[in-house]
Amino acid sequence: MDIRLSSARGRWVILTTVLGSSMAMLDSTVVNVALPHIGDSLNADLADLQWTVNAYMLTLAGLILLGGSLGDRYGRRSVFVLGVVWFAIGSLVCGIAPNVEVLIIARAFQGVGGALLVPGSLAIIQATFHPDDRARAVGLWSGFGGVGAAIGPFVGGWLVDGAGWRWVFFLNVPLAAICVPVALRHVPESKDPAEHGRFDVLGAVLAAAALALVTYALIAEALWEGVAGVLVAVVFVLVERRRPDPMLPPSIFASRQFSSVNLVTLCVYAAIGGFFFLIPLQLQVVVGYSALGAGAALLPTTILSLLLSARSGALGQTIGPRIPLTVGPLLCAGGLLLMLRVGRGSSYLADVLPALLLMGLGLVTLVAPLTATVLGSVDTARAGLASGVNNAVARAAGLLAVAALPLLAGMGQEAYRSPTQFDAAFHRAMPMVAGVMVLGAVIAFWLVRKPREPAELPECRVNCALTAPPLEPLKAEGPGDRPAPQP
Repeated sequence: MDIRLSSARGRWVILTTVLGSSMAMLDSTVVNVALPHIGDSLNADLADLQWTVNAYMLTLAGLILLGGSLGDRYGRRSVFVLGVVWFAIGSLVCGIAPNVEVLIIARAFQGVGGALLVPGSLAIIQATFHPDDRARAVGLWSGFGGVGAAIGPFVGGWLVDGAGWRWVFFLNVPLAAICVPVALRHVPESKDPAEHGRFDVLGAVLAAAALALVTYALIAEALWEGVAGVLVAVVFVLVERRRPDPMLPPSIFASRQFSSVNLVTLCVYAAIGGFFFLIPLQLQVVVGYSALGAGAALLPTTILSLLLSARSGALGQTIGPRIPLTVGPLLCAGGLLLMLRVGRGSSYLADVLPALLLMGLGLVTLVAPLTATVLGSVDTARAGLASGVNNAVARAAGLLAVAALPLLAGMGQEAYRSPTQFDAAFHRAMPMVAGVMVLGAVIAFWLVRKPREPAELPECRVNCALTAPPLEPLKAEGPGDRPAPQP
């Protein structure tokens, strides 16, 4: 159905897709600010806080490719609405959790809802709007999403210091209460008639199981679970190679450019995930900020992304991705090393802000060109799959970083209760994270080249999400349709 953006119905579609995607985006940022208060309230140790973050990322990363396929098969609106409702129920249970075990289970439940709603948000826009309006509609979706990402830590800190950490989760319930009726009333249903074959449920289960085992092994320092996770990952690769309709076709990695950019993604988003897990704790536990102060302190990074991403994307289209994907991680590494100045008695203007500004400039430089390069490295018919893989790689990288970094930095289970211990561990962690960024820059300089057909997509030019690259649905031949993936 070709809805015009200027129509009332078009504006309602933008509203509901922005609300839906913002729920998942906010949850990826505001929870980190609330971690110290969650730990104190539920008597949780550091491992519990890691699982509070990772349980959500685990199910989201493991199931997001399957979630996109479900929308194409059964209806993008239906699966999107199901995801919003699922996410809201998970959020409600998180908010009333009597102990940390229930909170972790509810966070995993939330991640399943996220895997259903996140792919559907942009897919609805692509399938709903008139071709002449799609670019502007996607630009609005990305821009408003950037505003949500920018204010997320601030809103989280305000809620934690005011109503309490549970309202970080309760906030999603009224958002869902607005989103669902609007979607049911104003968003037309769309499917992909070309979608056929069986779902790769086995592949999704194996991928999630491998991530879960490796994550558990890193957090609990359990050797055999780590070995089991690696073995399950090997089985996943073998299964995907033999299935006629795999969730993750190995043939997509035949593109050297695609494989290279995903290696860069793995490094960059591992560093980002580790940094944004630790910095709110450092600011609150060591420097003495309130939750609101810590959230507000992080605003410059996302504001820079919001203001400058479009220019960075345009520059990447002109000069190619190699320079931005090399310089960006190096700038981020510099910002991470400047974080070594952040400790007890630090000044925000002299110590915290310069590091965040340099980090923000690095992210602005690299994120939009990275997305465009992923989409430009494969055939147009596989753009949605390529974007989904890249998004899953980024989320898995953050998941593993949150699990591994405290172990590598020597953080004890009670470290976040001791400013001295946490500060020492934080100062050991930042050079490690900076080193991962430098590794990403080396890979980009060595392997990444300018695509023959650069992607000219609005979400490549305006991308403000810091937790993962945007998802791009496969392009349609007609309204609501798309070509079948190439073998």
